Amino acid sequence: MTEAVTHPPPATSWAAHIRATVALGLPLIGVQLAQMAIQVTDTLMIGRLGAEDLAAAVLATQLFFVAFIFTSGFAHALVPIAAAAASAEDPRGVRRAARMGAWAVTLVALSLAPVLWSAEAVLLAIDQQPNLAVMAQDYLRIAMWGLFAFGLVLVFRGFLSALEDAGVVFWATLAAVPLNALLNWLLIYGSLGAPEMGIRGAAVASVSSQALTLALLVLYCHRSKIIRAYALFQRIWRPDWPMLGQIFALGSGISATLLAEVGLFAATSVMIGWIGTVPLAAHGISLQVVSVIFMIPMGLSSAATVRAGRALGRRDAEGLYRAAITVNALALGVAVVAAVIFWAVPEPLIRLFLDAETEDAAAIVAYGVPLLAVAALFQLVDTLQVVMLGLLRGIRDIRVPLGVAVVSYWGIGVPVAYLLGFPLGMGGPGVWLGLLAGLLVAGAAFALRFHVMSRRVMV
Repeated sequence: MTEAVTHPPPATSWAAHIRATVALGLPLIGVQLAQMAIQVTDTLMIGRLGAEDLAAAVLATQLFFVAFIFTSGFAHALVPIAAAAASAEDPRGVRRAARMGAWAVTLVALSLAPVLWSAEAVLLAIDQQPNLAVMAQDYLRIAMWGLFAFGLVLVFRGFLSALEDAGVVFWATLAAVPLNALLNWLLIYGSLGAPEMGIRGAAVASVSSQALTLALLVLYCHRSKIIRAYALFQRIWRPDWPMLGQIFALGSGISATLLAEVGLFAATSVMIGWIGTVPLAAHGISLQVVSVIFMIPMGLSSAATVRAGRALGRRDAEGLYRAAITVNALALGVAVVAAVIFWAVPEPLIRLFLDAETEDAAAIVAYGVPLLAVAALFQLVDTLQVVMLGLLRGIRDIRVPLGVAVVSYWGIGVPVAYLLGFPLGMGGPGVWLGLLAGLLVAGAAFALRFHVMSRRVMV
């Protein structure tokens, strides 16, 4: 007999919505920041090897990130299904969504592994420098194994978030941060007699840290009395074709939408790679700086999906409206603070990632400062679009947002980035202004779409 599963009552007042959003959002933000800490550690340590190693790592991690983001869409797909089932007191529905989410990410990771293995050919096909392509492939032939662990970590995160029990995901991810730093130190530089592997050592460290996070989450779900009531691991090898179909239907749209945005950022990396090694290194550091702060809106976007999914499961129109207003206000407040920081102290932020004695360090800083000035602007619109997209996922509105994303990012963002960066001669800052244009259009369109659909789904 499955144990009875109880959940906290729904928030009703504005104060209750704020408390509920913060309670769910803080551990999810913590997860994002802890994961970003791993990426920042990699960038800091690789950056001390020199501009060439850093540029190769930028290309490799961008390609890995594209594969990861596509895989992650199928983990995100389980969240609105599981959240609605949890709100409706349906443990079986929660279990089915989580199990088939695990199936889906594993199958997708298997299909993407050959692409990462052949990264050199992919990068040469998009006109990247041959020496950087070889180094990036060496990194990815190790890092690709982390795609499986990373995808499953997202499944557990989605499952636990839907149950509003995301705190353990933060602690499990945080535990991987010191392991990653230690292995980076040992394997990148060959410290304490370890093999000196360069950027390949960073790949080994990343895979190891992802495996540790996954192991800790599996252990928690196996030992927690409350989570055991969902019997998550019972007959997990058995397919549930109807639910797997739902996960793939939602996940393919979510992945394509995420890929459209990530592809926009990857396209800017490719464009700036055409300019040279120093601009590409500055671009990579600037993206890393922006990404650290952006983890807060990302965590709130995940909370928005859960809050919207639970409101949908209760058929609570007023709760959905208040959840949307609350999460947007919190996220945009953070974005304003971030914009001020990028404008006020760009040079110290960039220098954090560089050894002052490294060749080209001054040139990298000089190129990165105007990039962060543009980032201060697009941080605001990027926050709006990611939170609105999280709300739309919560009410299972996928197809139209996908079309909006493709048009906004690729029909507007990429052409504007190329036009400003090259024919108009603005270089990297022009490319980043193209990012701003695409994100602005997407954010406005997603907000309008949610305004329409939030009323329609509650009828």
